[in-house]
Amino acid sequence: MIKLFIKLFGVFSIISLPTIYAQSFEIQDGSKQYNAFINTTCEQELCDAKAEIELFKKGQKTVFQKFHSDELTMYLDNNSKPSANVVQIYGEQSPLIFGDFNFDGTEDVAIRNGNDGAYGGPVYDIYVFNKTKHKFVFSKELSSLTQENLGMFTIDEARKRIITFNKSGCCYHTTSEYIVVPKKDLLLVEETIQEATENKVTVTSRQLIHGKWREKVKYFNQ
Repeated sequence: MIKLFIKLFGVFSIISLPTIYAQSFEIQDGSKQYNAFINTTCEQELCDAKAEIELFKKGQKTVFQKFHSDELTMYLDNNSKPSANVVQIYGEQSPLIFGDFNFDGTEDVAIRNGNDGAYGGPVYDIYVFNKTKHKFVFSKELSSLTQENLGMFTIDEARKRIITFNKSGCCYHTTSEYIVVPKKDLLLVEETIQEATENKVTVTSRQLIHGKWREKVKYFNQ
């Protein structure tokens, strides 16, 4: 803490200010292929500022690729370390998330950049690995999913689905599932809507089958 001595009405008062300091963090266990360095500024256990991220291929000392985040938010654990690959809808979401987001067999990376998502939730810049260019390239489509929903999406590797979560108020929740259409876009193929009232819960399930939506509705008593 920084202490300031201020004279007010002839009396000296002590005011303590939080210490904001530059810090570098290494993440070795987030990716199978890369080690990551995050350079940012922190205030005690919270880092919420501009950041520079460097990726190194494991076993190499030269930077493979650099990234920038205007607002990389992360909380440090008891060992003053950030987490990686944690995605909790109403809890922690890590500054860096690695995974095969487009199911092409290569590892991609999501970098947290602000809290402008639904209900003030985190948003991410998603970079997918381009085999031809041999580098990560920004994906507007995948990044938009984090801006429109409750933070980072999850992945169903077995079914090759991207799953997002959203809500409206306390009682309206939506789970949406997308597939990746190669060289085109994301395609919404399934969604479940749960709406609760005082006496009942309505669950609407919709599936895209052969280009047509099929819908089922179930009702449950509260």
